[in-house]
Amino acid sequence: MAAIALIRHGEYQQLAHTPSALQPYPLTDNGADEVRNQARKFRQWLSQTDYVLEPEIHCSTLLRAWQTAEIYREELGAFFAGQPVTCSFPALCERSVGAVANLTVSEIERIVELDPRLETLPEGWKSTSDFKLPFDGAESLLEAGERVAKHLQNLRLEEKSGNRIQLVVGHGASIRHASFHLGVIKFSDIGRFSMFYGHPVVFEIRNQQWILLYGNWKLRQNKDPID
Repeated sequence: MAAIALIRHGEYQQLAHTPSALQPYPLTDNGADEVRNQARKFRQWLSQTDYVLEPEIHCSTLLRAWQTAEIYREELGAFFAGQPVTCSFPALCERSVGAVANLTVSEIERIVELDPRLETLPEGWKSTSDFKLPFDGAESLLEAGERVAKHLQNLRLEEKSGNRIQLVVGHGASIRHASFHLGVIKFSDIGRFSMFYGHPVVFEIRNQQWILLYGNWKLRQNKDPID
């Protein structure tokens, strides 16, 4: 049966207090080590199953996701059903905040206050699923999740034969919101769940049902970044 592994990128050099969607920074050394550790644990699980991996690893276009995918490609080489390759897709990126990308939360709020056309941003706007900043190119978390969900649906995994797993490396918030759109989790779970860095959550897709095979969600803490 077809399956999919949803993987959040590893810890990276994130700017403090800044919505992280388009930050171009690499993994930290600790982040890369943790991803490698998680990939090796997954390799051990694979060795005890009949699953093989689709040769294409899908990831977002952001460096931290690509680096995470490359570590998985290196560590799981023997399990791919062909020569593995990492393929990047904009559709797998985190929620975009558009024209205010990579500015701090306080600077974004200051810019809004300076614009007489705009209302003061609501408290907790950064993690509110249906809120979208009033700037060109911005999207809500639900819209980002819908974008990711469409990419996953277009893989048409249920139409493929054999015990294969598709690796998809992306970002925590957009993966969780995509999982809601696909019926994997409830809306109330979006804020309750997070994802461990570099840890695959693997589902078998059978009759439009997503059945957990490996890994688990992380119970979200208030201090966790939205990404």
